[in-house]
Amino acid sequence: MYQPLNFRCRTAFIYVAIQLLLISLLLTSNATGEENASNPLAKVKNTDLRYQYLDLDNGRVNDLFIDGAFMALDNLKIKYELHYWETDVSGDSENNLESATLKGIYFPTDGAWRDVKYRVALGLDWIVDLGEQDKGIGSGSDQLAPLAGIAMGIGGTMWIPLVQHFFDYSGEDVSMTAFRLIAMKPLPKQMWLKLDAKVPIDWEHDQAVPATAELQFGKSINKSVGVYVDGLVGIGADRPYDWGIGTGIRFNY
Repeated sequence: MYQPLNFRCRTAFIYVAIQLLLISLLLTSNATGEENASNPLAKVKNTDLRYQYLDLDNGRVNDLFIDGAFMALDNLKIKYELHYWETDVSGDSENNLESATLKGIYFPTDGAWRDVKYRVALGLDWIVDLGEQDKGIGSGSDQLAPLAGIAMGIGGTMWIPLVQHFFDYSGEDVSMTAFRLIAMKPLPKQMWLKLDAKVPIDWEHDQAVPATAELQFGKSINKSVGVYVDGLVGIGADRPYDWGIGTGIRFNY
């Protein structure tokens, strides 16, 4: 029963994603440079082309993906991701589309409390598995993931705590709550530094904690183009990977 439902979900998702991508590319708003798209709660329009290498206990993953966003309304942001994997965890080199994600983020309020500017966010991820588990690609489930968070500018650094719960609606059982803290620091010469720490609790697997941390260093070449590099590390006994590196190029509109 899972396969027909999964096929219909994939077809619907791909159709909606293509339409939204075309809308985002046709919008004519200009990049302001006031907010950094590495902040998931920034009101921006961008498309990133990214690559990450992940070193696992039993192999490797090369993840090539598109990561973009646009403002559908002043208080509604749409984000999208499409991942393509090459991996050898099955014993052979395999490659395929891994997953696609469509995220809606609603900003109910922006404001300031004393000297602290803040933005509250509520959102929902729609995650469609596109991989093949026997090849070590994909999770085997389609998921929904509501989230809540707040972005706060304190002492020249942007702090973004988020909490998100992932659950399946098709395929393998998933129940995981992820706590995430992002810290972003602007640097001279249009550069930035970002720390992204994630602490998920996997309720389906004896409350395992596959924690990770990512450090990103980037530079805006101009208002329309930026580049960055990532360093990633798994934390604890349940880590999903040992370490990783990545790079990306960003196009702001």
